[in-house]
Amino acid sequence: MELGISMFGDLKLNQETQLRKAPHQRFTEMLEQVRLADEVGLDVFEMGEHHRADYSVTNPQLFLSAAAAVTKNIQLGSAVTVLSSSDPVRLFEDFSMLDQLSKGRVHIMAGRGSFTESFPLFGFDLNNYDALFEDKLMLLLDLIEKNGTDINWNGRLTQNLQNVNLYPKPYKKQLPVWIAVGGTPASVLRAARLGLPITFAIIGGMPINFKPLIDYYKENYLAAGHNINNMQIGINSHTFVGTSDAIKDDYYPFYAAQMDNIGKDRGWAPFNKEVFLNTTRPEGAYFMGEPNAVIDKILQQHEWFGHTRFVGQMDVGDPDHNMLMKSIELFGTKVAPEVRKVLK
Repeated sequence: MELGISMFGDLKLNQETQLRKAPHQRFTEMLEQVRLADEVGLDVFEMGEHHRADYSVTNPQLFLSAAAAVTKNIQLGSAVTVLSSSDPVRLFEDFSMLDQLSKGRVHIMAGRGSFTESFPLFGFDLNNYDALFEDKLMLLLDLIEKNGTDINWNGRLTQNLQNVNLYPKPYKKQLPVWIAVGGTPASVLRAARLGLPITFAIIGGMPINFKPLIDYYKENYLAAGHNINNMQIGINSHTFVGTSDAIKDDYYPFYAAQMDNIGKDRGWAPFNKEVFLNTTRPEGAYFMGEPNAVIDKILQQHEWFGHTRFVGQMDVGDPDHNMLMKSIELFGTKVAPEVRKVLK
């Protein structure tokens, strides 16, 4: 199993000044964090895309370019690229450049996006939410399959291209594309039929409830004639590791503040500690606590799902930099080696 971390670049709100952390400070911290993730031997680092005041990263590939310069081995990807409101041609060019900069350590994680601010921002109609994604995904896959060479494309909701060549070419033969999904069966079916790697975002509730959806992906992947040896399934969940279970109490204020911030826009009830602690239990979705608890939960879910990648989203609420560095260190030096030992 590949093990890694992801971030959204959250910006903490100072309750006294009502000002958020400066983006340049957050970028400096995140570069230290991804460098540490590389040094402790984690396999994957992924960065999300948002267009809101509470997040710092609007362009994952721009941050990942900086990350490529301070790392040597870790794979770098988006989490996610909101493909529906992006230009597939620009994405191919950007990630090809990033692939060259990193010498082949790049992947694209494409998703429809649970936040919709980018649609009006870039002039797209939310009524075309799914159609935009499908049309742009097929264009992106065509660009990748042909390595940006002699492209002819007539799209429904994209530009038309005639005898187009794109540069630079990626470092690898083909850029890897993963599909990120929440819980929509149609999205799972599309990824399975196309034979694309898939990541399930399990960020609440009871993860065991995702087993039928993951089995659905496996069944349709094989039914479409794809090689089982090429099947890749990822799980992405909120994660935070400490030397003891007391880390839950330390991390809760950061986490709750961001959940309430998002919840104001979505009509959620105020977040409470009972929900938080229940979701950190062995059967819940959060991977939070001391290393052995996180190890046990990863292995338990592997028994359920048989997934090939686990990525823990670690910066929800922009926790203290030193706390987050410790969490990454423990995940890389305590959690990952034990998981690999069992699943070798």
